[in-house]
Amino acid sequence: MSERTQASVLVVEDEPDLQQLLLESLEADGFAVAQSFDGADARDRIRGFAYDALVVDLRLPDANGMDILDEALTRYPEIKAVVITGVGGVAEAVTAVRRGAIDVMIKPFQLAQLSRTLRAAVEQRTLRQENAALRAKLHDRFRFENIIGRSPAMKDVFSTLELVSPMNSTVLIVGETGTGKELIARTIHHNSPRSEQPFVAFNAAAIPEGLAETELFGHVKGAFTGAVAARSGRFELAHRGTLFIDEVASMSLALQSKLLRALQERQLQRVGESKNVSFDVRIIAATNVDLRKMVKEGTFREDLYYRLNVIPVRLPPLRQRADDLPLLSQHFVQKACESNRVPSRVLGQEVMRVLMAHDWPGNIRQLENAMEFAVAMSAHTTEITPAMLPEDIRHPDRTGVLQPVLIPDEGLNFTAVVSQLERDLILGCLEKTGGNKRQAARLLQLSRTTLIDKLQRLTPPAQTSAA
Repeated sequence: MSERTQASVLVVEDEPDLQQLLLESLEADGFAVAQSFDGADARDRIRGFAYDALVVDLRLPDANGMDILDEALTRYPEIKAVVITGVGGVAEAVTAVRRGAIDVMIKPFQLAQLSRTLRAAVEQRTLRQENAALRAKLHDRFRFENIIGRSPAMKDVFSTLELVSPMNSTVLIVGETGTGKELIARTIHHNSPRSEQPFVAFNAAAIPEGLAETELFGHVKGAFTGAVAARSGRFELAHRGTLFIDEVASMSLALQSKLLRALQERQLQRVGESKNVSFDVRIIAATNVDLRKMVKEGTFREDLYYRLNVIPVRLPPLRQRADDLPLLSQHFVQKACESNRVPSRVLGQEVMRVLMAHDWPGNIRQLENAMEFAVAMSAHTTEITPAMLPEDIRHPDRTGVLQPVLIPDEGLNFTAVVSQLERDLILGCLEKTGGNKRQAARLLQLSRTTLIDKLQRLTPPAQTSAA
């Protein structure tokens, strides 16, 4: 037990020799030990200090150990107490445990066993407290008021979330790419009766078609080549919690049919098995396309659409949330400063006018990336200026940084043209940054390693010296 986590224990024992043995044993095992030889001193110590644990003899010169136990537990319900006694039997042990002791040990007992019992109990309590603190922190993070937005469009969203979250109804979140659909899904979950249970995310667009079914429903051993062990799917992992299905429109019609069946019957079949497995899951789906249009085109099942679209939540694009831009921008600047351990930066009015004029096709995600880019480009200055913003934000009228390539009648060498283009971009950024590869990589939104690899491949050795 380390110094940082050293637990305190009060030992109440009237026999000096045993008291000394307990002191030495517990201190050797990392506990901070206080001693009392009678009930009166024990009561004074308990009233003056919140010990992590208590070891109390059942019979003391001036008191009953049960009374000391009761007083300690009444004052500190989380204290871990062990009763020791040289007399008595099952009845006394049962009484002590019913009053709140974690164990009763009959003299002579093993000192190591006492240490193990106390340590396990204290560490279990500490772990439970840490878990509770983490859950509280997570819940605080996803409180409605922590979602940034004061615009009328977001106020409508908040009103819907407050009504929807306590329910078990299926929710369909609709919004453009980058509008924060997963954040909204997590907020619904963490403000629901299922908040103590798992939140499991499944991105239908990120999973290859051949693996999507096993990811969702799981598989048994030997179900297919490479299935060397059984595996639970996302539905089972989310049991009693929430399953978030993102990019639901990316599912094939075959997978849509299996999803529909599972939602209708509240049962699934693992791949390679015919047995039905029941589940208790709340479904939150999300899409960035018009599912009604897909239904008309025959690419999305109409019955699944109605199964998912029980409570629709529509997230407005950032261009419709002009009132929220100043708050969001400064929030992302502060976030970037904290994650990169740099002093705080501020956004001046000039840069704010540029941000307000942009239409933000990438929505919240694009804004966050732009603010992180600006923080990186701000070097040692405290105020972010328009010059520090990405090129596409500063000059939205420029649809691209490159001139159109003219295709000659005889054609061209595609590989050579692309290689020359990469070379020109890299060398141009290196010139702009004075040869600083790290800043050049940021300008190109590449890792420094990738930039160096490309530079070595595209330029002669003499031009690729380290910088």
